[in-house]
Amino acid sequence: MMMNLTDQQLAAQPAAYWTGMAYEALIAFTRARQAERGFTQPQFWLLRNLSEKDLSFDGQGRTVAELHEAMSSYIRPEDDLDSESKVLLERGWLTQDDEGRLWITEAGETARIELGKHSPAIRDAIHDGIDDADYVTALKVLRQMMKNVEGAPPQ
Repeated sequence: MMMNLTDQQLAAQPAAYWTGMAYEALIAFTRARQAERGFTQPQFWLLRNLSEKDLSFDGQGRTVAELHEAMSSYIRPEDDLDSESKVLLERGWLTQDDEGRLWITEAGETARIELGKHSPAIRDAIHDGIDDADYVTALKVLRQMMKNVEGAPPQ
């Protein structure tokens, strides 16, 4: 099994393979925990991107296309923001104006806050057995690798 490699064998492993495997596992875990609580990651992102108290830079409504652009660095190919926004419209967490812009409602803001309360437990499960210093070191190593291949992360 690949998990029983020596340190020397691990040092020879391709980083892209392991980062890809980690990404898929972490996304699947996060989305499963959110689904257990009745929401999807894209729904949470929609609420966050429309909330002036979170990711919205101006608190204004956005079209699905504008939201897709705002989320382009983290949205997955299978995420359907149009369908996800319709669910939030049905729940009364969003409204839509005549120009197709989505707006977060008071109920949506309350839901955003409540849904966000699950994030620390998900993070804690993912970080179980990992010292914060080791986690920071891992991220610094990944950032350096990105810099080494001219894909430097934003500061």
